[in-house]
Amino acid sequence: MVKQNLFSHTKEQFKEFAEILKLKQSVYNKLSKPDRIIKFKIPIKMDNGTIKEFDGYRCQHNNALGPYKGGIRFSPSVSMKGIEVLAMLMTWKCSLANIHFGGAKGGIKVNPNKLSQKELERLSRGYVKKVFSYIGPDKDIPAPDVNTNPEIMAWMVDEYSNLIGKFTPASFTGKPYDIWGLRGRIEATGYGGVIILGELVKKLKLKPKEITLAIQGLGNVGYYFAKSAYKKSYKILAVSEIEGSVCVKQGLNPEKTIECRKKKKCIDGCCCLNQVCDSNLGKSITNKKFLELNVDILVLAAMEGVITEKNASKIKAKYIIEMANGPITPKAEKILEKRGIKIIPDILVNAGGVIASYFEWLQSKNKKRWGKERALRGLSKILKKSFNEVWNLAEKREISYRKAAYIIAVKRIVEAIKILKVGY
Repeated sequence: MVKQNLFSHTKEQFKEFAEILKLKQSVYNKLSKPDRIIKFKIPIKMDNGTIKEFDGYRCQHNNALGPYKGGIRFSPSVSMKGIEVLAMLMTWKCSLANIHFGGAKGGIKVNPNKLSQKELERLSRGYVKKVFSYIGPDKDIPAPDVNTNPEIMAWMVDEYSNLIGKFTPASFTGKPYDIWGLRGRIEATGYGGVIILGELVKKLKLKPKEITLAIQGLGNVGYYFAKSAYKKSYKILAVSEIEGSVCVKQGLNPEKTIECRKKKKCIDGCCCLNQVCDSNLGKSITNKKFLELNVDILVLAAMEGVITEKNASKIKAKYIIEMANGPITPKAEKILEKRGIKIIPDILVNAGGVIASYFEWLQSKNKKRWGKERALRGLSKILKKSFNEVWNLAEKREISYRKAAYIIAVKRIVEAIKILKVGY
C-alpha cells in the first residue's frame, strides 16, 4: 500500500520544512523519528486447527498535541516503514486541523480476503492483546484504515473492554453507531474534501457549475467526494478506477456510475448522465489519458505516486486536489509548480476523517450523542479555517500551499514541545 518512495519523499519534505523553520537540531531529531515503534507476532488458530503467525505493527510518532491517533490497516503490503511514514503524516494532519491528537498508525501484514470471518475476528482481537498496554482513550486511539471497517473496530473495542474490565468505547473510533459510533463518519473524508474544494472555488470567484472535475478513484473517499460534489452542481467530466476510466462531456452521475460498475464488474461503458447509463453518452478512456484531461481540477483519490516526473509535463488541470496520501512525487511537484499548476495538499484536504474521529472520541468519552448535521457542520468549520490559514500564508509568502500547510502544522507542534519542554 505504501511504497518505499513515499517514505523517502515524506522524510525529505520534513527536512526541507525544518530548514525553513530553522528548527533546533534536538527538535528536528525528535520529530524526524517516531516516539515508539512496536513490532510483534500475532499467533492465530486457523479454522483447520493449525497455528499461523502474522506480523503486526504500531507506530506512535508524536503526542505533543494530544493522544496518538491513527488507523489500523490489514494488507499484504504492510511494512514498518510504510506505517512509520503514515504516522508522521497523521501528526502533521492533526496539527494542521488544530485538533488535540498526535500521530500514529498500525497494521497487520495479511490478506484479509483469505481469512474466514472467525479467523479475521481472532486476528483483530489478537492485535489488541499485543498493543493493549500502549493504547487507550487517553494514550492512543486507533481507527479503521485500508481493509478494516466498523465491524473490526467493534471486535477491537470489545477485546480492549474485556482486558481493562469495563466497556470503553472511546478506545477506538470508526465504530458502529450502536457502540457510540458517529453518524457521518463514513463519508467525512470525501465530504471534507468538497468543503475544501468549495473554499478554493470561492477564492477563484467562480461558481460550482462553472468548474469541471476529473476524479481518480471511487473507493470510499473518492465516492463520497464525487457524490457530494455532484449534489453541489460541480461538473464531473470523468472518473477513473483501477481497470479504466469513463468520460462524459455533459457531466456524469457518480452514483449511477458506481451502480453500473457493480453490475458490469467493470467501469467500461458506464457513461451515466442524470439517471441514464449508456455507452453512447460518453466514452471509455485509458487511465493514462484520464490524468491528461483538460479539466479545471484533477482530484487524486486513489493511491500514492500516480503523478511522477514522467507524466507531470502532460497534466492539463489548473489545480490538483490530493485526496490520497502522497499522490504526487516531489520531482513531479516541481515540474507542476513551474507550469503554474497549483496543488492543494493531502494533509489539508483529506483531514475530514480524523476530524470526525475526534468528534466520535469526544462523544464516546462524554456519552453524549452528536447528530450527523452537528458533526458535518463542525467538520466544515474546522476545514474552512484550516484552508484559509494555509491560503493566506501561501499568498503572503508567495510559497506553495504544501509549504504553507507544513509550516503551520510543524510550528504548532514545536510550540507544544517548547511548552512541554520535551526534547527542546
